[in-house]
Amino acid sequence: MTDKWIIGAVILLLLGCSEKEVTKHTAGYISAWQGAVFSSDVQQKWQRSCAMCHVSGEGGAPRMGDDEIWQSRLEKGPVALLKNTVKGINRMPPLGYCMDCEVEDFAAMIRMMSGDIK
Repeated sequence: MTDKWIIGAVILLLLGCSEKEVTKHTAGYISAWQGAVFSSDVQQKWQRSCAMCHVSGEGGAPRMGDDEIWQSRLEKGPVALLKNTVKGINRMPPLGYCMDCEVEDFAAMIRMMSGDIK
């Protein structure tokens, strides 16, 4: 019975930690989304990483300017979009080939490709 209690306590502690992490990342993702600016630095990062797939739709990537496909993604919210970008989704690897991009960069790139900002 003692082992089960310890295991249960550890699980509860881990759940508490992950909840804090989720809250921290959620707040950071929302802040990044709201403050996104498509600067010349972000444009250069986009050109050498995201453009490879998002211009042509390579690997099933949503094409830049395809309003219908981006709208369905935007409806999931910024947290889901940024989480998928950071962790990877389908054939897109984590960080989408941009190892020096920050979450703010990804937010600006997604918003630009979806037509949400210029």
